[in-house]
Amino acid sequence: MDKTELRFRGKRLLKGIGAGDREKLEASMQENLFRSSLWKTADVIGVTLSQAHEWSTKGIIEEGWRDDKTIVIPKCFPDTKQMAFYRLEDYDQLEKVYFGLLEPNPERAEMVDKMQIDLLLVPGLLYDAEGYRIGYGGGYYDRFLEDFRGTTMMMAAEMQQQERLPIESYDQPVHYILTESGIRSTVEK
Repeated sequence: MDKTELRFRGKRLLKGIGAGDREKLEASMQENLFRSSLWKTADVIGVTLSQAHEWSTKGIIEEGWRDDKTIVIPKCFPDTKQMAFYRLEDYDQLEKVYFGLLEPNPERAEMVDKMQIDLLLVPGLLYDAEGYRIGYGGGYYDRFLEDFRGTTMMMAAEMQQQERLPIESYDQPVHYILTESGIRSTVEK
């Protein structure tokens, strides 16, 4: 199965989760994250603003604020297919961009150097045990992660795991998978 078909499968899987089940899974994932040493030791945390069919990141953002973490969110630059992260201190710093997505407004938010990000939650639709993922197809995160030195983690339910995914030379695996069952390393020991 190619990446386009897998992307479709992943979106269908996420959209098919009922509201009650989604809330329980998200609560378990977030609890696992907040109890982890990865969360506790990170000062600067990168996270996307989730869309309706994705795992909600609102609770993560707001817990980060309560824990005095610096929360940074991405802004994509479609012309160059690059992305940068901006400090988010209030939802008023956001603006609606293409496809109705919310991103930081550079006039209201400060850009943060990627090397300052301690923990980066990377979005995705499907993953494998080695930390490779099927994302949304833009390649923004793979480009961003090429020289990123912080810790990377994907938030996903166990049902999103695949035995094997097609891997291209530019694909960047994440270090950890955060699920309702806990956090597991994808790095060989």
